[in-house]
Amino acid sequence: MMMSRTAITRRALLGTAAAAAASAAATTPAAATPGRPSAGPAAGRGPHRPFDEARVRRWAADTWTSMLAMTDEETGLPADNIAADLAAEGRSGYTSPTNIGGLLWSAVVARELGLLSNRDTKNLCRRTLSTLLEVERHEHSGMFFNWYDEATGAALRAWPGSGDVIHPFCSSVDNAWLGTALRVVGEAVPSAGRLADQLFRSMRWDAFYNPGTDPAHPSVRPGGLMHGGFFPFEHDRPDGVYQGTHVGGDPVWLTTHHYDTIVSETRMTSYLGILTGQVPAQHYYAAWRTFPASCDWSWQESQPVGETRTYLGIEVYEGAYSYRGMRVVPGWGGSMFEELMPDVFVPESRWGPRSWGRNHPLHVRAQREHGLEQAGYGYWGFSPSSDPFGGYREYGVDQLGLSAEGYCSDRESTNVDVGFGDCREATNPDPTFGDGVVTPHASFLAMAYEPEHSFRNLAGIEDELEAYGPGGFHDAVAVSGTRAERHLSLDQAMIMGAVGNVLERDVLRRAFGTRRASSALRPLLGREVFGAGIG
Repeated sequence: MMMSRTAITRRALLGTAAAAAASAAATTPAAATPGRPSAGPAAGRGPHRPFDEARVRRWAADTWTSMLAMTDEETGLPADNIAADLAAEGRSGYTSPTNIGGLLWSAVVARELGLLSNRDTKNLCRRTLSTLLEVERHEHSGMFFNWYDEATGAALRAWPGSGDVIHPFCSSVDNAWLGTALRVVGEAVPSAGRLADQLFRSMRWDAFYNPGTDPAHPSVRPGGLMHGGFFPFEHDRPDGVYQGTHVGGDPVWLTTHHYDTIVSETRMTSYLGILTGQVPAQHYYAAWRTFPASCDWSWQESQPVGETRTYLGIEVYEGAYSYRGMRVVPGWGGSMFEELMPDVFVPESRWGPRSWGRNHPLHVRAQREHGLEQAGYGYWGFSPSSDPFGGYREYGVDQLGLSAEGYCSDRESTNVDVGFGDCREATNPDPTFGDGVVTPHASFLAMAYEPEHSFRNLAGIEDELEAYGPGGFHDAVAVSGTRAERHLSLDQAMIMGAVGNVLERDVLRRAFGTRRASSALRPLLGREVFGAGIG
């Protein structure tokens, strides 16, 4: 199964630091009128944008302010998170490859938006990349560990504050986001391109790829799957790993867990492996679109509909879940970033018009209809974030997730159960929802597909829920008014990336989607037909 990338550690580390003081209940804005999803990620372009561009630019400027506040001036590494007052002492004291990648691509966007000069962009990128060349990492694969001290660049062996032991871990998806940023910088910032290319070329994506052909390794689906990652040193999880290597060198401790669902941020690792030629193209079709519709799989959220197709010799069940007159290919938990974060870089809707071009706008519409109509929150946009009530938590739309538990959209974890055909009776098909929790980064990701609705939602979050400060939007807010008065580096970077694409002609998609990337990935996305659609 697909597992959450950082939820456990962030939940433990943020703790009560992310809890916000309650505010008075806010009046919700008028619900947006439901409509057809926009045609694709070009919807926000042109001289007559369906939103207040000056206001969106102000949001981006304030978001960039928070990212600079998180960044150490000596190392160029950003903290994982910071309190909403942006005081330096509120920095987390740790960072990850994803956070570092997020700062790099956000700097490119900040330059395009006029928030950072060419010279300052070059200097920031070169400072960050120079630090990365010096930090400790796994030598044979070139992969980075999950946690570093942002002030020194030292790989962490103990958590700041608690002193709990950290076992260095090379995460496939965290390294993928850093690798993605290196490709962006290599194309968009020529004066830092040599350093970015040097780092990217040193990273072996096949270190995570299990082709399923070696009897020493657990079997996987045809086409092979990506491990969650590996521990380069011996550690204390004997039941969750096994010793081995896919690329030679000393054996490492590989996770027995593999990422096996396509609607996930983890597909970025697959994209990088395929475009570098380190992973075969047919791997793209190995992940589940949905699990099968038979009673043997009735533990999943609901019974899918679809048909089986064959691509490059791999049989793919093109299943989808039915939701409010739509058929949507679900993620694991039903969150916006599972669906749309890779789309910030890979022009998935354009390259895959019959797959992602169908699913992305439908997922956005489904999230909007859930928040405004099914649950009646008055707001929408659900994704893992700081929890307004303390710590970190996965939020999403339960019915858009494969997991029977799902990521729920409210504080009360209201779980919808519509049953599974004749295999499992419905137990909670029409529940009453509680205190919904929305995160602004979800609406920014959606802006490429529903620019007017997304803008209206964000304006309400700022004006009515007052979840805004000097560093931009607070990370999350409950519709009751309780705010998570904290900024997460990754979530702010998603906001920057989404705004950059909408306002600056797909700046990140153009930087990532080079001829090399297009020739490797576009045929794979273009030939697939998802089960997504209307009806």
